[in-house]
Amino acid sequence: MVLRKLLLDQTIASPLATSVFYTGVSFLEGKEDILEDWRAKFLNTYKTGLMYWPFMQFLNFVLVPQYLRTAVMGCSAFLWATFLCFSRQSGDGTVSVALAWIRSPRAKLPAPETREEK
Repeated sequence: MVLRKLLLDQTIASPLATSVFYTGVSFLEGKEDILEDWRAKFLNTYKTGLMYWPFMQFLNFVLVPQYLRTAVMGCSAFLWATFLCFSRQSGDGTVSVALAWIRSPRAKLPAPETREEK
């Protein structure tokens, strides 16, 4: 049952939530092309989520007592939301860019490529 839930979460809920995040923020910012960030970052973000969420959910089900699971998943979701906001602002959807920023926050990150530059 747990594996089925993980599979459904990663194949249906995760791509939908990531898509809503990128397009929704672009819409709220009033961008002309609300799919620009989605096209540029969705696949990398989805791959990163495939590394993060199954691991966190596995740890949650195996190590965390039942009465603390909601709090642990809430903290995990907060970290994921922080990553998404960072990725949206200055990353490319990969964890390597976020880790590079954590290691040296004062270093300037390279500007993300736009579609015109590619």
